[in-house]
Amino acid sequence: MSSFFTLPASQRKRKRPAETNEPSVKRYVSKSTAQTKSPSAKTARVRRDESISGSESDEGAQRRTSGEEYASSGGSSESEEEDETGAERRLRLAERYLENIKGEVDEAGFDAEEIDRDLIAERLKEDAAEAKGRLFRRIASHFNFPEASSCQFRADTLATTSIATCLPYVYTVSKDLTLIKWELPTPPLPSKHMNKSSKRPPPPTRRRPKKLMYTKGNEHMRKDPNYQHHTDHILCVAASSDGRFVATGGKDRRLIIWSAADLSPLRVFNQHRDAVTGLAFRRGTNQLYSSSKDRTIKTWSLNELAYVETLFGHQDEVVDVAALSQERCVSIGARDRTARLWKVVEETQLVFRGGGGEKKSRNPNKDGVSTPFFAEGSIDRVAMVDEENFVTGSDNGSISLWNIYKKKPVFILPMAHGLDPALKPEESSAEQHPDQKIPCPRQPRWITALATVPYSDLFVSGSWDGWVRIWKISEDKRRIEAVGVMGKVDSAKEGTVVAMADGRSTGGELGNADQLVRGVINDMAVFERGDKGKDGLCIVAAVGTEHRFGRWKKVKGKNGAVVFEAKRTVAVTSSVDVEKSLREASH
Repeated sequence: MSSFFTLPASQRKRKRPAETNEPSVKRYVSKSTAQTKSPSAKTARVRRDESISGSESDEGAQRRTSGEEYASSGGSSESEEEDETGAERRLRLAERYLENIKGEVDEAGFDAEEIDRDLIAERLKEDAAEAKGRLFRRIASHFNFPEASSCQFRADTLATTSIATCLPYVYTVSKDLTLIKWELPTPPLPSKHMNKSSKRPPPPTRRRPKKLMYTKGNEHMRKDPNYQHHTDHILCVAASSDGRFVATGGKDRRLIIWSAADLSPLRVFNQHRDAVTGLAFRRGTNQLYSSSKDRTIKTWSLNELAYVETLFGHQDEVVDVAALSQERCVSIGARDRTARLWKVVEETQLVFRGGGGEKKSRNPNKDGVSTPFFAEGSIDRVAMVDEENFVTGSDNGSISLWNIYKKKPVFILPMAHGLDPALKPEESSAEQHPDQKIPCPRQPRWITALATVPYSDLFVSGSWDGWVRIWKISEDKRRIEAVGVMGKVDSAKEGTVVAMADGRSTGGELGNADQLVRGVINDMAVFERGDKGKDGLCIVAAVGTEHRFGRWKKVKGKNGAVVFEAKRTVAVTSSVDVEKSLREASH
């Protein structure tokens, strides 16, 4: 509809009334005359305004109609998102998140009432708690560890030094410069619709991991700066949670980023000035932390394949590093006997001091003999439990529980893996003919591997005693309690093994025939199968005949890895348990 403002300029001229031949006469209008003529002028002005407003309303209606047609075709979605405020955007994302959760739960066959009352509330609470690092699940007693299945796999390599997992793949590295990618088998699940009348047995499942591909370095290429592989022992490996990257660090001071799909090198970093000893990805991101014997920790962004910054502070070699969801990491400094929490954003650090002299325990055992407490010479392993607690393992066999609000360990478990057999006088003495009457004291086994299930009370440890030991953190987070061991257990000696699992009894040694893990456990990885571990718990241990840093400790065994599968015996935690854990975390 045309209006005054839409017409061309030639048609917008107002027509004047026909001129008369009467002479123009100047008129003087008084106020009274103007008042008498005002009604007619007002009436004309109102009519003109109505015509203008009517034309504008008609134009607005046309614009709205065309806008609705354009929106129906999807053309105005981007403009609406640009014009919306921050509160509207958060509301839109929350509604989309709730719709996605409802869709997921509807597929499982639940009705809407159960979804609104239990599942959605539980998911929202757990997501918020996990993002803030407050979620703490108690799952240590939910798995059947004594009857866990196990399987060994190996390649023709030297000692396996480290291991990393990203379902369904496992990555192992060894001292012969080899990086291998394995595929883990999926454990068989009980079928609800299996035909019981059928006499045909189910098809056998593959138990042993499958070797997919490998890549090997060359120690003769040390002088080639363009060589994109390791030229000395590979000491550590880590895999990103999204399955895109694999990082390895070695004795050749190189940090190499690989494509997880085909193990092709993407970037080689040479910023470290000594051997790279530990790697850890920030949970859910591609931010990487690396520790080195040059006493530094470096941060990397793998999305840009770039170096970010260096963290200084340790007074000795940094031998391990661990991280979770928040932008912080924990490192240990070997013989400076300190653990440091690095707050990357605030550019600050917290120092936790271990160590201590040898002393006698005040609590004697049943025979009235006190257990000695061996001095801590080096802190060798670290693993984060949650954002406020972590555990460390030392060369005196003790496992320490730490809280970020205390400078000293909250709890120390001595001799967690027992004592080594006493050495012969010829081996312990420098004399040519040593006195046979002088006894050689037994020494504790070092803690060579630690791994946790993040945000839970469960963690595992390893040494060279032939067992993977399972531990849990008490409800008040002030004690470490033994859960059991994993490996072949002889029925006649099962009581002996359980007695040693508490870290205080040292009686009874087991023969090689009863041990499944024969060698030094240099590293371990733990992950839950299914949602919240409803399908079980998997533990993968890297085993070698030598320690990953040297050859001063050699143990009879085989180089390779062992997979343990523990079935779940208790149902997945409910929303009531989650609320209880959240209340405990808030207090």
